[in-house]
Amino acid sequence: MPVIRRQGRDRPTRKRGDMNAAIIERDAAAGRARPAPAIPDLTLPQFVLGAAHGRGSKRALVDAATGHGLSYAELADAVRETGAGLSARGLRPGDVLALCAPNGIEFAVAWYAATAAGAIVTTVNPLCTGDEISRQLRQTGARWLVATAGLVEQKLRAVIAETAITETFVIGEPTAGTTAFGSLRADAFPSVAAVSASDVALLPSSSGTTGLPKSVVLSHRNLVASLAQTWAAQQVTEDDVVIAALPLFHIYGLQITLNLPLLAGATVVILPRFELGVFLRAVQDYGVTRAEVVPPMVLGLAAAGVVDDYDLSTLRLITSAAAPLGADLARACARRLGCRVKQAYGMTEVSGGTHIAPDDGPDRPESVGPAMPGVECRIVDPGTGAELRPGEPGELLVRTPGAMRGYLGDPGATAATIDPDGWVHTGDIVTADEAGWFYVTDRVKELIKYKGYQVAPAELEAILLAHPAVADAAVIRRPDELAGEVPKAFVVLRAPASAQELMAWVAERVASYKRVRQVEFTDSIPKSPAGKILRRLLAERDAGADGQAGPGADGQAGSGENGQAGPGENGHGN
Repeated sequence: MPVIRRQGRDRPTRKRGDMNAAIIERDAAAGRARPAPAIPDLTLPQFVLGAAHGRGSKRALVDAATGHGLSYAELADAVRETGAGLSARGLRPGDVLALCAPNGIEFAVAWYAATAAGAIVTTVNPLCTGDEISRQLRQTGARWLVATAGLVEQKLRAVIAETAITETFVIGEPTAGTTAFGSLRADAFPSVAAVSASDVALLPSSSGTTGLPKSVVLSHRNLVASLAQTWAAQQVTEDDVVIAALPLFHIYGLQITLNLPLLAGATVVILPRFELGVFLRAVQDYGVTRAEVVPPMVLGLAAAGVVDDYDLSTLRLITSAAAPLGADLARACARRLGCRVKQAYGMTEVSGGTHIAPDDGPDRPESVGPAMPGVECRIVDPGTGAELRPGEPGELLVRTPGAMRGYLGDPGATAATIDPDGWVHTGDIVTADEAGWFYVTDRVKELIKYKGYQVAPAELEAILLAHPAVADAAVIRRPDELAGEVPKAFVVLRAPASAQELMAWVAERVASYKRVRQVEFTDSIPKSPAGKILRRLLAERDAGADGQAGPGADGQAGSGENGQAGPGENGHGN
């Protein structure tokens, strides 16, 4: 099974950050040892697009909504010229560029162009509120912004003045005070920025295992290492057609549905957002062979009647991550579509995946698969840190060259996640069998996974406590058949207020997927002597209750804006 290090003499002496050490993992499918892949000393754009010109007219990207596409040579030219245009406008290596846009070809060009020019990209969820976006822009010190015209007018223009943004590049028709993103190519001139593989490339947002959203510091080398490890297990080829229906602002979508297939020379079909009918038509029309999804999308594929209206015979593999997928649902989807449905696991904090089920061999849909080559794993007692044996549930710790440098400006949270020996504490409870396959059974962390999106209870609690009628509050996760989990609030009142009033209060201040879906009033919130909320006691109380007070306004868990399903920031495939 994968290497499980014990405390003491058998722990490797490799220092954190030494990516040349030989780490041997077990190929569970084939029963043979496999070494960690070599990590090239390249930047992310160099690694992913290094062979683009050589691939010439082969189609790299296609927008499923418009049919517009770019060949590999055209993509390489667009990236080079746009990067030079950014440099001509004053962008310098180390500047932070915020990318806030739905999936599209321009998103991809902006991502590669900015990082090739030496910028650090912070990807922003377009569904976030203006206040949430403002906080991320200020936290990262972003100086440049790429966004759609609609987002600028709807929410971004009002918050830009509070940030360090000096220029906004608009995808679409520019508005007052903005610059057309497409004009960057027209103004371009040859320019080569001095960018190193050790430079920071990406600042995605994550809540970590607990707490409020934080910016994760990922270098080019982190991202390249994760891609090299993933490609050894997720064997995408130039003959594949991969659909990018997951949000590209998230590490799962960015690494697995964009960077990896372009590295392999495949064609990427981009959906602006997930809508089942559009997804099915794209699979049929473009001959999609591989799809990366989250569990709510699997449910639709397994149950929706409209699926039978499309020819999905080219689809060979579906990989689900970002939240747990039930084995029965996976099998039902596989039977209906006639393809393999498997799981993967990872975190934003490790640049993508750490575990993935193989493309062929044993079919165990209840498992997230073996560790990827080059990923070390330990399973420990979450209370004592003692090593556990195969089959015993404990917290998963991983060590990998893809591990983040830390959380931006938050050394305390960094130290709580990565120990001095470089082990990342995932907060997930897993077991591993003798063959080295891992199974996620529970979570130490308190995060809620709503349709794969990550919701931090502390954030919702802070908003509830700001309501004048609320004396105390605690938020827990509650299982939901459609969404996976929904936020439920326990509230102590100091003045009269209804459940609907409190849910509306929260809804006005957060993205749609973060909304509190249920409220229960209580006399007190159980806490430890140190003041920590004992959510476990509330969850046990909730599980034993006959019913719940105050469901959402429509009587069921709501979906995100436009019905888009998407992954959360960390855990189970993030």
